[in-house]
Amino acid sequence: MPFNIQRGLFKLDITDHYAILGLPVTVESKAIRKRYLKIAQSLHPDTSKVANDQERQLASEILSKWVNPAYEMLKGKGRNEYQLVLSQTGKRLASEGGKINVDSEVAQKLLQASSNIDAAYQTIVQALAAKQYDEVGKIAEIVGQLSEVNLVYLLRKQGQGVREASASAPSGGSTPTTGGKPAPAATRSAPPPAPDRKTSPVDGCVRRAQEYIAKNNYSKAILELRDGLKLDPNSSSCHGLMGWAYLKQNQVSMAKVHIAKALQSNPNDPIAQKGQKALAQLGQKITPAQSSSSSSSSSSDSKGNKPKSGGGGMFGGLFGGKKK
Repeated sequence: MPFNIQRGLFKLDITDHYAILGLPVTVESKAIRKRYLKIAQSLHPDTSKVANDQERQLASEILSKWVNPAYEMLKGKGRNEYQLVLSQTGKRLASEGGKINVDSEVAQKLLQASSNIDAAYQTIVQALAAKQYDEVGKIAEIVGQLSEVNLVYLLRKQGQGVREASASAPSGGSTPTTGGKPAPAATRSAPPPAPDRKTSPVDGCVRRAQEYIAKNNYSKAILELRDGLKLDPNSSSCHGLMGWAYLKQNQVSMAKVHIAKALQSNPNDPIAQKGQKALAQLGQKITPAQSSSSSSSSSSDSKGNKPKSGGGGMFGGLFGGKKK
């Protein structure tokens, strides 16, 4: 890696591919290639306008070790999984109280914005991206700023989703009104703080597993999740992520077991639901009742033995994953 950035998502050990390409995390797929081509032209040795050989070499490294991998991740099927990791990261930070440290003025501005978060976010990213690759020596600084902005946006949007869900739940009270009509947003009370809950003993395992999955290191993710299940055998997050990791390794039988267990613990678990849809595309149906079956498979899995795959060839064709 040309630079060692410890800001934004990078500080959480998540490579921020969007920041590298100067794109918002909400960007449409068709805009990714257009942005990549523009950056590649400015960095490629044959077309770059850098002043000397040293900068030309650095520009070439940034292109090959940063920009190209970011484009490969965001243009393919891996983007959906990467997006899920970012979403879960935002939710985790929101549930922990939303306390993050950002250095850049633009990230602090977004963190304090009271309205129009999406518009403010888009404006900031566009302004930074416009000058991102003008000078090779300033690329790392701008990527760091962009990653801080992305982190703040994920936190604000995921935190907003948590608060909206909480506000929509029946409470026995009435919605604040003005003359019989719902009060305007500006006059409503501030959103409630993040739920006051104790940190689950499996949170660390889930977080580390998510980071390994983002790097396509499914074997290590599974090891982390096994440790998590020792602490909480009924954790839907652990079972859901483990099912997804097994899917990516073409181990469909084990994936079905863990996804079913995740759905039994929490039918609304987003990762388990995603895995269930992926299995459906393979013609594999699961029901929560299956979570009580295949106990021998789970037992052998805990010992590290490799279970049999159910339909690896078809799954490989669908996801294009490779075994680690």
